[in-house]
This record gives sequence, structure tokens and C-alpha cells, in this order.
Amino acid sequence: MPPKFDPNATTIVCLRAVGGEVGATSSLAPKIGPLGLSPKKVGDDIAKATQDWKGLKVTVKLIVQNRQAKIEVVPSAASLVIKALKEPPRDRKKQKNILHNGNVTMDQIIEIAKIMRPRSMARNMSGTVKEILGTAQSVGCTVDRVNPHDKIDEINEGTLEIPDE
Repeated sequence: MPPKFDPNATTIVCLRAVGGEVGATSSLAPKIGPLGLSPKKVGDDIAKATQDWKGLKVTVKLIVQNRQAKIEVVPSAASLVIKALKEPPRDRKKQKNILHNGNVTMDQIIEIAKIMRPRSMARNMSGTVKEILGTAQSVGCTVDRVNPHDKIDEINEGTLEIPDE
């Protein structure tokens, strides 16, 4: 027989969800059903919490305690870069393989790096900025109208200074 469920224990469940959309309750049920939560209600709460990430896939952290779920959005670097492009929200069913060929400023990249700093593996801030520039390159956008890899080369050469926070 399994041990009795402790109501005061805190359980953390991480899952990827599309911002502003109610996910399939069939995918939520096996994760949160054993914790005594309603998948439909949690799905609606996730959709409400991710409203400003409409159309983007974001990681959502559910902190479950006393059969109450607290929802925390943990955005990835790619979703932060795409959000900085200020593109209109897309309908995932109609538009596939969208090109993100916009432009972001270096200040926006540094702001994203400050958000991502606690989760970064880099030793200092310039390393985190280079991580974000690499993400911008893979997303397909430009930074200050030039290729993001050129900015990485400038940081490596020392011509572009990144202030350490």
C-alpha cells in the first residue's frame, strides 16, 4: 500500500504550455491527478497566467501545496527574444514555420540576459549576453541591424563592453 499523502508537502511540477491557450487536460491529468487537483481548473489557471505570452511556448512551474496550485511562468531565452521582437500573436493552427526576421536592440538583449542570469551557466554577465545572442541567432533575428554572431565576435575581441551586474 502506498504511503499516506502529506497535505503540507510542496510538490513542483514543470510543464511546457502555449501561452494563453488551455492545454489538453488529458496531458495534464497524469501529472496532477495524483496530487488531488482538477486538470480542467489547473488548465484554465495556466491559460490565465500565460495570457501575455500568447502564442509562444513557455515553461510553467506548478507549485502544489494543500491541494492548491500556484502557477509561475518561467520563460526561456528564445521566448524572451521572440517577445522582444513585438510580433503580433500568431494562430498556431494556421501559420507554421514562421520566420522571426525582426530586429532587437543590444539594450533589449542585455535586459533579457539580466532576466536569464540566475539560470545561466556563464561565469560573468558577458557570457550570459553571448548565450542570449546565440539564441537570437538561432531564432533568426538581427541585433542592431547586424548578425548576432558579429556582436559575439565584438564581445570576444573586447570592442563591445558588457557591464557586469
